[in-house]
Amino acid sequence: MARTPLALAALSTAAVPGLEAASVRTDSMPGDYDTAVVTSQDDQEWVVRAPRSTVAGAALEAEIELLESLKLYVDTGVLPFVVPQIAGFALLPEGGRAVVHRRIVGEWLDVEALAPGPGLAADLGRAIAAIHELPASVVEGCGLPGYTAAEYRDRRMSEVDEAAKTGRIPSTLLHRWEAALEDVSLWKFQPVVVHGDLAADQMLVDRGRVVAISGWSEAKVADPADDLAWLLVAAPVEAADSIMEAYLLRRTELSDPRLQDRALLVGELALARWLLHGVRHKLPEVVEDATAMLADLDEATREEG
Repeated sequence: MARTPLALAALSTAAVPGLEAASVRTDSMPGDYDTAVVTSQDDQEWVVRAPRSTVAGAALEAEIELLESLKLYVDTGVLPFVVPQIAGFALLPEGGRAVVHRRIVGEWLDVEALAPGPGLAADLGRAIAAIHELPASVVEGCGLPGYTAAEYRDRRMSEVDEAAKTGRIPSTLLHRWEAALEDVSLWKFQPVVVHGDLAADQMLVDRGRVVAISGWSEAKVADPADDLAWLLVAAPVEAADSIMEAYLLRRTELSDPRLQDRALLVGELALARWLLHGVRHKLPEVVEDATAMLADLDEATREEG
């Protein structure tokens, strides 16, 4: 059962000494969490998040440890944006903890409105590059996973094989994906620290800059293309070029000539994962949505071809 806003407000006051809640409103964040924004008597805004399941609770604990590690890189300017800083915890009756942090001021990223040039698009490229420059020990020390390039390619192959068994992937599209996965040159990359779940609602922007990135529970050492794929697929083409140009300039000793090709492929494979999500959780509306998007992609790539 989902927790009510009032219950979440009570958790926030238990977690942060001196916090007196004046009002509360529900909020939505990715993942299996109950979330609310609490306004205190002194007009400060706080985000409270409580896991709904044991799996979400374990992910949240790993994220808490990672956020503490990232604080050093924020404070020293290595990361050009802030991350949530946990202000307190409240124990949950069923086990696990709710966490509270100050709400970071900014607006969610509007990907479709990105313009080319040295503004926000370029800053996005630099921000993602800064994540990818972090030492692998930052996430590995928190018990988060790490993969070799070969292991990650195998994961992608398994996803496509499972999705193919549904019979809902157009044959031409499936053959193209399989050929790309067999192309060894496409998968020669150095694994890096990746956020792993970047999306418009994970990035706060203000005055043409990325000011905060949240939602770190999927961080891992893996393919840098993962963090770029959604932007290259959703952003206007000219803005995507500015993102990649700034990203490449910010990276040091990068040797990955097929990075952009692989990122575009990863963006397409996200549709296979969306289809599998619907199949695994018996969500017919998701399955039909994914099927329609796969058909559209197949038609579009046929025309381009």
